[in-house]
Amino acid sequence: MSATGPGRRLVRVASPLAALGVWQLLTSLDVNLWLRFEQFPTVVEVASALADRIGTEAYWQDLGHSLRRIALGFLLAAVLGVAAGTAVARSRWAADTLGPLVEVVRPIPAIALVPVAILLLPTNEQGIVFITCAAALFPVLVSTRHAVRALDPAWEEAVLTLGGGRARVLFSVVLPGSLPGIFGGLSVGIGVAWICVISAEMISGEYGVGYRTWQDYTVVDYPGVFVGMATIGVLGRLTSTAVEALGRRVTAWLPSPAERGGHVPSRAPDSPADEAPVRTAVVVPVPEKEPVP
Repeated sequence: MSATGPGRRLVRVASPLAALGVWQLLTSLDVNLWLRFEQFPTVVEVASALADRIGTEAYWQDLGHSLRRIALGFLLAAVLGVAAGTAVARSRWAADTLGPLVEVVRPIPAIALVPVAILLLPTNEQGIVFITCAAALFPVLVSTRHAVRALDPAWEEAVLTLGGGRARVLFSVVLPGSLPGIFGGLSVGIGVAWICVISAEMISGEYGVGYRTWQDYTVVDYPGVFVGMATIGVLGRLTSTAVEALGRRVTAWLPSPAERGGHVPSRAPDSPADEAPVRTAVVVPVPEKEPVP
């Protein structure tokens, strides 16, 4: 089956529809075995609540607040993460000063930084952006660090041999060669950023999808809660798809996997020389480089 064949597209459409059908069946029949579905809203109730919300100004206002917070926090995390990850990978001094701090702070959940944001920053809005940035920062930083260290040293040596300086190496070799790894970290970071921005809005936000979802829960509006959850899922999917599409566009100049080591169709030998045995090349993995002073 091809990567873009009709069979795969059909499966991708049928899978969520089947899940919605099971949800509707279990909730409409009030199934109560080990899991209790009798208090769960049905798909029809959630769809009706969503249709009502879409027609209100508050719904779009909440979307605007959440998207603005995500955009600011994620862009800050992308810039800082790529810069810090490259510095840690390329400089021994940066690795010695920033590396220990990164490894100590990285395991702390971003949502646990809410008290820090409240104490440091003057407004809740700035605190939510700070938490969103902290959530996305470390996936980007770590992916960038690994991608830069895994680059083939021959590329850098070739530029230096031709008279290029360190700035030329950075912008012509290091950053372009690290783009696949960087965008892998960005793709993970945008998902983590959504998790934490919603949590921050629930705790200390005014407006936003997370804030509205929590308000619906406090007034026992369960269809409204599921409307918020569905909205978060769709927004997360759209933004993640946008980051991945940007990554494919930016790295379109790179060879495809088939070009790097794909199967080459065989042909019948045209001469006795063609029948000679073909030697198999042994690919030796390139170790990660140590940062330079």
